[in-house]
Amino acid sequence: MNRLLSILAAVLIMLPLLTSCGGAKLATANEQMERGEYYDAYKTYKKVYDKLTKREERPLKGEVAFKMAECYTKLSMNSNASAAYQNAIKFGYPDSTAILKLACSQQAEGKYALALKSFEEYLSLVPDDKTALNGAAGCRMAIAAKESPTRYVVKSNKVFNSRRADFSPMFFDSALDQIYYTTTNEKVTGDHRSEITGMKKGDIWMSRKNEKGEWMKPEPVEGELNSDMDEGIISFSPDGSTMYLTKARRSPNSNTGVEIYTSTRSDAKWSAPVKLDITADTLSSYGHPAVSPDGEWLYFTSDMPGGQGGRDLWRINLKARAGSLENLGEFINTPGDEMFPYMRTDSILYFASDGHPGFGGLDLFKATMTPSGGWRVENMGQPVNSSADDFGITFGSGESGFFSSNRGDKRGYDHIFSFQLPDLKILINGYVLDKDEEPVPNAVIRIVGNDGSNRKEISRDDGSFSFPLQRGVRYVMLAGAKGFLNAKQEFTSDDAEEDAEYNVDFILASINKPVVIDNIFYDFDKATLRPESKTALDEMAQIMRDNPNITIEMAAHTDRKGSDDYNIKLSHRRAQSVIDYLISVGISSDRLQAQGYGKSRHKTITKKLAREYPQFPEGTELTPEYIDTLDAENQEIADQINRRTEFQVLSIDYQMY
Repeated sequence: MNRLLSILAAVLIMLPLLTSCGGAKLATANEQMERGEYYDAYKTYKKVYDKLTKREERPLKGEVAFKMAECYTKLSMNSNASAAYQNAIKFGYPDSTAILKLACSQQAEGKYALALKSFEEYLSLVPDDKTALNGAAGCRMAIAAKESPTRYVVKSNKVFNSRRADFSPMFFDSALDQIYYTTTNEKVTGDHRSEITGMKKGDIWMSRKNEKGEWMKPEPVEGELNSDMDEGIISFSPDGSTMYLTKARRSPNSNTGVEIYTSTRSDAKWSAPVKLDITADTLSSYGHPAVSPDGEWLYFTSDMPGGQGGRDLWRINLKARAGSLENLGEFINTPGDEMFPYMRTDSILYFASDGHPGFGGLDLFKATMTPSGGWRVENMGQPVNSSADDFGITFGSGESGFFSSNRGDKRGYDHIFSFQLPDLKILINGYVLDKDEEPVPNAVIRIVGNDGSNRKEISRDDGSFSFPLQRGVRYVMLAGAKGFLNAKQEFTSDDAEEDAEYNVDFILASINKPVVIDNIFYDFDKATLRPESKTALDEMAQIMRDNPNITIEMAAHTDRKGSDDYNIKLSHRRAQSVIDYLISVGISSDRLQAQGYGKSRHKTITKKLAREYPQFPEGTELTPEYIDTLDAENQEIADQINRRTEFQVLSIDYQMY
């Protein structure tokens, strides 16, 4: 159990006094423990334990070891607790729950394999024990989570943390430039040290951001709020005028408990706390207040009767308190402890629990209200949760904020940590190029997602562009530029929780000059299209669909061999074969015109062709006279370049009637 709970909610449920007669000091330790004075109690138990050296005292030594372990657990000194539980078992402590308690402390140490073994040992004795079943499930979850932690980034906050316990941060208002929290540092009000924790009693301190947005050195809140008693774990009304806080109920010879108080703000100072009456039950404890964002409900922790066991989360209507008290029910509450509620919205609740499967001690959970009125509860995962106690969360901007944890502190002291869920960096990058693979600057790229997003980007001088994307969204992209036809791409982004980068290039066809269609193949000396031409033909059909207002001339060219008349007829038939295919896949015939040029139009080497065939200088026209100067191998390559199918835009104002 974390130190925070020990300070402000100790002994909501107390262990009964053992009946062993171990002398005055043992009776003193039992009384201290009964009152929730765990720090003093464990020291007294330790003295008794060290004096029990005789063989016949072994049963009593086992009982003392068990009680000492319980105190260590309350103080979150988990390694000490594990050792003490093991001693209790070694000395024959008769209650098998010592095995369960050992498993829980081992889990809180992060020794998941050992803890799982202990849980399984206890389950062999009590197969249906829910605490043991949840603990075993949590150990397995923790072992698996090492391979797949969440993307949260967690860091210790050096500004807020002292050498003692600092916990339960809470933003003051929507400006997010003030934060309040509970501290037991050496400068708090009063000189008396707590019998519960051994530290000074908690006060409420706060920190502000400077003009650079940096958190400044914390200081006590102004006014009459803090006293020599424990104050802490706060929440604010939506307008910031009222603070709800937990205050210790403490008298010399009675059990420690906590109650909820209010304080009002005037001229940046807080008034002396006034008790908030929740029920007529004065024996139960009420703490950890959390006001709903609309200011209507107060959520809190209590051990009052009528819950699921242990400490439960409850709520009461602040505007009509009589008869409005209600337990949050079995979706949230368990036989264990549920504490530190935080209402982020009216339907999203965060809380800490050791009753749901977790990584050890208290874990932070997110609960989302379902349409049926229930709650869907999910563990926040590592690294927000650890094997230690993790609790007291508050959100700032987006998926970031602060929470409390005693991870890494063998004394069990709580500290404040920041958390942030970085935005996923999902990008689509690419280039807009022409058919010669030259950049097309100032092209307009539009991207529309099935999530309703609609964005526009302009290509840079080198033709490049970049868009941020969302996970698991299907996108349609359209690129266009003056003097070029539009081009479309479709794709779906991955839904994995990881950064991703996609690359999509657009090749735009010019409106003003013929464009070669690569990979159109015919049988030798025939106009029949070969099957491997289908991909290129389908791409041509898509260009026509993406540009519904154009008409084109489809032209075919032959090489220098054969007669002019024969080549004209062959090339025309080949152009017509392409048009026939386009018509067969739904392109209107009145947008298409076939033309065969035979060998009359020689290809001029472009930059792209010069890169592919460096033996031909850019700008070279592949005339018969030039080709005759080449060797046989290069003559065949030049003839192949001249044998081409290409299209030319004839008009851009076609309309279907």
